[in-house]
Amino acid sequence: MATETVRIAVLEEQALFRKALCQVLAKDERFKVLTECLDTCDVNRIAAAKPDMTLFDVDFQKGDPVDTVKALREAHPTGKICLLSMNAQQALLERSLVYGLEGYVIKDIGLMDLSRALLAINSGDFYVDPRLAGSMLRRMSERRHKGDPSELSERETDVIQLIAIGLSNKQISERLFLSEKTVKNHISRIFSKLNVTARTQAAIYAIKSGLA
Repeated sequence: MATETVRIAVLEEQALFRKALCQVLAKDERFKVLTECLDTCDVNRIAAAKPDMTLFDVDFQKGDPVDTVKALREAHPTGKICLLSMNAQQALLERSLVYGLEGYVIKDIGLMDLSRALLAINSGDFYVDPRLAGSMLRRMSERRHKGDPSELSERETDVIQLIAIGLSNKQISERLFLSEKTVKNHISRIFSKLNVTARTQAAIYAIKSGLA
């Protein structure tokens, strides 16, 4: 069965790097790079093209990158947003999650891993570079008892914390020594209690409530 092509826009201030990245992505038949992003960094023009995903390089962004994330979300609410950076910026990740960020990739990622990350994001998963995930795990242990215990059980709290660092159901099941079916049941109850419908929304709750 043919795989659906992911329509990607690249938001990158440096023209040379932007064109190189677009060329790399265009070689993968699973991606279609939108022509609107080849010669411009205009947020409104890119959002008007309604890409499935915008890959946004924050390193040379003029002003606060979070403002651009917010503008992209407001202009094209259903489009996925993935940040690209040379560094693991924990504060930037947390602030961007408020506006529904779906991914954070660090530039030394391999091409195959980049493709896998973008495809995972497009399918509805939340992806964050493992180096940022490790930092979030350390912070979780330091803030383990924060949050409203009346909302989530202890095990549900464990699960939502791992959702917040981008782990899949399979990875969560391996980390917590649970079956994938049990993990799915926990996630279903978490979604119901928090009145959310997506992993990204659950991750935002975990960040804002101090659980992650």
